[in-house]
Amino acid sequence: MVPSKVRQMPKPKRSDTNESEGQKAAEQATAPAQSQPQQRTAPYNHIFVGQKPVMNYAMSALIQLTQAGEVVVKARGMAISRAVDVAEIVTKRLGNGAFKVKDIGINTEVVGEGPEQRNISSIEIVVGK
Repeated sequence: MVPSKVRQMPKPKRSDTNESEGQKAAEQATAPAQSQPQQRTAPYNHIFVGQKPVMNYAMSALIQLTQAGEVVVKARGMAISRAVDVAEIVTKRLGNGAFKVKDIGINTEVVGEGPEQRNISSIEIVVGK
């Protein structure tokens, strides 16, 4: 057997660290002003259904149900069918009959101003024990 030689990779050349640290510090100084976390104004047991997969909302609803005992699933427009799916999955598949739909409310919300004003349908489904 012939012993093999171990080759070391050349280390990459480092640029001036003072320059990159200065750029990072400048970016960090401006970043907090732009990415302030928004305060949540809705109650924690409200779930707003959007474009994420249905199971994401269903699992979130199930977690909220175990903690709060009641959850409100809300959606507008094209997401209404997804909100209904979330309520059905929680009551029939994940909840094993422990939860039921308590109330359903439908509404029309006015969105926009002036010539861009339009009506959007919305739904609120209350799921609880």
